[in-house]
Amino acid sequence: MPAYHYKALDDHGSVQKGLLEGDSARQVRQQLRDKQWTPVEVTAVNDRQSQNKNRYKKPSAYELALLTRQLSVLLAAGIPLEETLAAVAKQSPKTHIKSLMLAVRSHVLEGLSLARALQQAASFPPLYIATIAAGEKSGHLDLILNQLADYTENRFALQKKIQGAMVYPIVLMVMAVGVIMGLMSFVVPKIVKVFEQSEQALPLITQIVLSLSNIITQWWWLMLLVLAGVAFLFYRFAQTQAGKLAIDSIVLRLPILARLSKGLNAARFASTLAILVRSGVPLIEALHIGAAVTTNLHIQKTIITAADRVTEGSSLSSQLDKSSYFPPMMVQMIKSGENSGELENMLSRAANMQEAEATNFISTLLSLLEPLMLVLMGVVVMIIVMAVMLPIVNMNDLAG
Repeated sequence: MPAYHYKALDDHGSVQKGLLEGDSARQVRQQLRDKQWTPVEVTAVNDRQSQNKNRYKKPSAYELALLTRQLSVLLAAGIPLEETLAAVAKQSPKTHIKSLMLAVRSHVLEGLSLARALQQAASFPPLYIATIAAGEKSGHLDLILNQLADYTENRFALQKKIQGAMVYPIVLMVMAVGVIMGLMSFVVPKIVKVFEQSEQALPLITQIVLSLSNIITQWWWLMLLVLAGVAFLFYRFAQTQAGKLAIDSIVLRLPILARLSKGLNAARFASTLAILVRSGVPLIEALHIGAAVTTNLHIQKTIITAADRVTEGSSLSSQLDKSSYFPPMMVQMIKSGENSGELENMLSRAANMQEAEATNFISTLLSLLEPLMLVLMGVVVMIIVMAVMLPIVNMNDLAG
């Protein structure tokens, strides 16, 4: 049964919006009249989507993981696909997810496969669509969805773990900047003003701190404008293809950022390739999708080049070994999988290994960042204290 967006006036004259299922728009209008509502607009979900292709925003990582797990559980219980989609839509408290799943269900009722219906919705990643298409071809959609649910949940858990670990350093950084700005704006000028009235020459460090304090207090608005302008220009540059290539190239040259970028992209590529190959997706197609999920353009180009060489008969491990973007252990495990015919198992192990290594490296960086921030803040405060105390010490020496 197709779904319809409606807009109606209730018995109090308030506008009500929502979704209803019906055989036709006329039936939906009758349902609204049965509620003593006046129909204003009734539009089929598919018609609304065709009028505005960006009508449905993409599900978040958490929403995608939850949707996949729900689909997996219901299909494994033997519930028909159209009823499964309707139940998932009804279960979701969020309107955009409800609309999205009802749109997918409408496409399925029209005769499309689930993968094609998801592709028509234009809100799901290529990895998701390719995996489900492979599951439908193999006749084991419930098993493939279970694997996909594990994959999406693991990706979401890793993302939340990284975000949670970054909360404290960010709060500490903001507090440190706030304290330093407060000292330079309010405390230093009042204390040092006492020494300016004397004829005593101020120490160099006091003069520097006082100059910085004057700049902050008098030209803070100009500093904000400059920072905002630089941030805006950098953002616009980063949106261009040339800007992305330049930034990604710089990232791969910086020691710590290079290791972090390579580790995260290798983990993402290995886990994506593992779920696709395990689901029965052809290796060449899986490589192109794996390239699409990486965030560094240079690594993307390397994977696409490797896919072209694999098409010509080369092994995947030999092509990845030519670049410095993938860890030797991961390449060796892929080579072992190719030689033994257990590529999917070796890819899964490599993915788990890379995710654990990337997580540990990020945790180490964040654990080092906290004391570094405290040390930096302590050094800045010490410099400010020295700038205030040196004139006092000089005055005591002169008085002595």
